[in-house]
Amino acid sequence: MNIRQLDYFMRVAESGSFSKAAARLGIAQPALGRQVRGLEVELRQALLIRNGRGVATTEAGKTLLAHARGILY
Repeated sequence: MNIRQLDYFMRVAESGSFSKAAARLGIAQPALGRQVRGLEVELRQALLIRNGRGVATTEAGKTLLAHARGILY
């Protein structure tokens, strides 16, 4: 896990959308998705529930989001 992955995950979770987060970060959506997926693989936990209308955090995602805010802010 690195700070970039944590920041990207937090931005996606807070915006509720990969496309909105990618636009705000100024990066391509597939690159953002790869970073977040890499974090999920490393942690062996699904952090986001992906659907056609955006994303929602899982229980593990909510826990990580709270910790990420403490680390990054």
